[in-house]
Amino acid sequence: MEMMVSTRIGKIPHALDKRAELEQRTEGKHLAVFLDYDGTLTPIADRPEQAALSDSMRAIVRNLAERCTVAIVSGRDRHDVEELVGIDSLIYAGSHGFDIASPTGRHLERREGAEYGTLLSTVERWVHADLDGIDGVLIELKKASVAVHYRLVAESDRPRVTAAVDTVLAKHPELKMTPGKMVCEIQPKLDWNKGKAVLYMLEALDLDKADVMPLYFGDDITDEDAFAALKGRGISVFVGHAEDPEVADRDTVADYRLEDPDETGRLLAGLAA
Repeated sequence: MEMMVSTRIGKIPHALDKRAELEQRTEGKHLAVFLDYDGTLTPIADRPEQAALSDSMRAIVRNLAERCTVAIVSGRDRHDVEELVGIDSLIYAGSHGFDIASPTGRHLERREGAEYGTLLSTVERWVHADLDGIDGVLIELKKASVAVHYRLVAESDRPRVTAAVDTVLAKHPELKMTPGKMVCEIQPKLDWNKGKAVLYMLEALDLDKADVMPLYFGDDITDEDAFAALKGRGISVFVGHAEDPEVADRDTVADYRLEDPDETGRLLAGLAA
């Protein structure tokens, strides 16, 4: 495995400028493509339910899935992202890879942290009790986490959000907080993440072979685990504007970058061709 070196996002090469290099790296390989949803296939929205997939992107992903294995790896609940994408031929890994299955009935299924469901329901009630008076806060109970969204919360109220999360973690050391773009995810403290989910899917689908090239596209901090898992084994692509305040001070271990979901669509269309 290559030595893990992180680089400021704006310094890594732009994938569309390196098409010849990408073609060389993928030539003669079967592709296994892993895609985050929010910020990668569709722009980040103020509220999760507003992030609809465009018809053109759906067509690109469907076309690609006719030619190779495609999986969606999202922080959303699996059933939520299945409905949003609406393509039965894909593999879906929801809740940051904690919940993996295929709607086509393939023998691929993984449930991590299912035993924490009752505790997470209790955590949701605690967080609501602490934060329901704050304008803009959105609390989302998922199968394997409680997501506390604060994108619409006033700057002055955001410390109250993090304080409520810290209170939960202090009470329950078996839980952890996973940061994202304007969201805190309270999750079981298990040795599982998007990177481990990708490696599991490669093995379960019999794709952990020298003639298979895995590619991972993502925009969030949680996607760094997948970038790292594929270092020296596959190709990773960060999606997002390097000057965006939410990522401007971040480093990444991704190999390439794209500016936005439109560029993701252009590269995926090229891969399918």
